[in-house]
Amino acid sequence: MTKRGWRPGAVAAVAMLAAICASGPERQGAVRTASDLGALPSARYDYTPQDYQRSQRASALLTRQCMAEHGHPDFPLDPRYPTDPVVATMVSTDFGALDLAAARRWGYGWDPAKPVVPRPKGRRMTSAEYADLPACNAQANRRLMRGIDLKRDWLYASTRAIEVDKALKRDPRLHAAWDEWSRCVAEQGFTRYPDPIAAYTDDAWQRGGDGNTRHTQRERATAVADVTCKRRLHTAERWHSLWAQKQTMDITRHRDRYAAGLKALRTYRANIAEVLKKLG
Repeated sequence: MTKRGWRPGAVAAVAMLAAICASGPERQGAVRTASDLGALPSARYDYTPQDYQRSQRASALLTRQCMAEHGHPDFPLDPRYPTDPVVATMVSTDFGALDLAAARRWGYGWDPAKPVVPRPKGRRMTSAEYADLPACNAQANRRLMRGIDLKRDWLYASTRAIEVDKALKRDPRLHAAWDEWSRCVAEQGFTRYPDPIAAYTDDAWQRGGDGNTRHTQRERATAVADVTCKRRLHTAERWHSLWAQKQTMDITRHRDRYAAGLKALRTYRANIAEVLKKLG
């Protein structure tokens, strides 16, 4: 059983971190984010970050209109709660760490000056506003979901993602790619993780409630070895290619259901556009 502790061999890896940090800028064309790998086939059927931003704006406008009808005419678009809630951020990644510069500086975390969850810009809600908010939020959601079969069609690709991921993780070609990467990281003096996600989510990084890590020397050195091995072995590219194959097969097998899901997503986008045109 592998023990995830600071091992003597890690001293060499710290030296490797120093050498990489002094080696200058990264080569052009290197994969630094999942988007650099290109869109996966299921992307056209999925809710996007732009969808989220537009839906948040439309929902805020609808909620403000509803709150005015409930006697709160100056309700802010981006309000703070009456008391600030404790927020725990879930940290997730598709391929683990990819950005070498970020790995050198932040390990498996990020710049604490750049919070992952943006803070509300509006004033605090009053207790009376807070009491009426749930009903208005629900009304806004119903308006944006108008004409969509939530149980059958909404985000169908997301419901299939679980089965596609299971098929992907059974593929021996993916395990071969992970094994090569794992040996490479271990050869630098670090834990032999079963896959890149295990390295990214190692409890040793002691993530706080915001999901960020402590950026220790050991963590940063491990992340640098991780990313360096991925680049040397093209781990993320191989992973992405296999994932795309599995998604393509699933889309072909369930073409009608994916098409219905896409129609639902387009209805949702049309609902958002109508609200933004009318209220925004």
